[in-house]
Amino acid sequence: MNNAISRLIEDLRDLETNLEANIKEQRAKFRYELRETKVIFERQVLEQHRKFKSSIGQYFSSARILSVLSAPFVYAMIIPFVLLDLSVSIYQAVCFRLWQLPRFKRSDYIIIDRHLLGYLNGIEKLNCIFCGYVNGVIAFTRDVSGRTEEYWCPIKHARSMQSPHRDYYNFLDYGDASAWRSLSDEQEKNDH
Repeated sequence: MNNAISRLIEDLRDLETNLEANIKEQRAKFRYELRETKVIFERQVLEQHRKFKSSIGQYFSSARILSVLSAPFVYAMIIPFVLLDLSVSIYQAVCFRLWQLPRFKRSDYIIIDRHLLGYLNGIEKLNCIFCGYVNGVIAFTRDVSGRTEEYWCPIKHARSMQSPHRDYYNFLDYGDASAWRSLSDEQEKNDH
């Protein structure tokens, strides 16, 4: 990989670190802290949250009809996502062990905590649980498939890719036959 790309990847990681620092500042602004995985709000904040909670009746009376009509289609997607979650978890457990690859921790991806917010009603909490789960499964699947790609075919595409996974920029350049052959020969030696 050339030095310019390496520097850009390093800059991107620095930006992610700065973003996380800004998120920590937001925690102070909204007066909560994280203890392990538990969120602790100040008592006054919890009381303020309750004042913003709408009833389920209010929620439905102000909901857009198209949102209500689409809800069964949205929630029906839970079945394929549970199957995807189960499949990817089993796939990683078996294949990554066989290939001796480091595994991703599923709980780092599937984070369900927004339903604990006092200003959400029951429907809003259910929506937050659904989205936290589904987007976590997608992120977990993306990293598992990205690591699989890194193992089997770590070559960049000729065309630009929208939002590539975290390891993509470390792949070999498209058309670099000698780098591919060197990598393949090295992997073959390690497999024997």
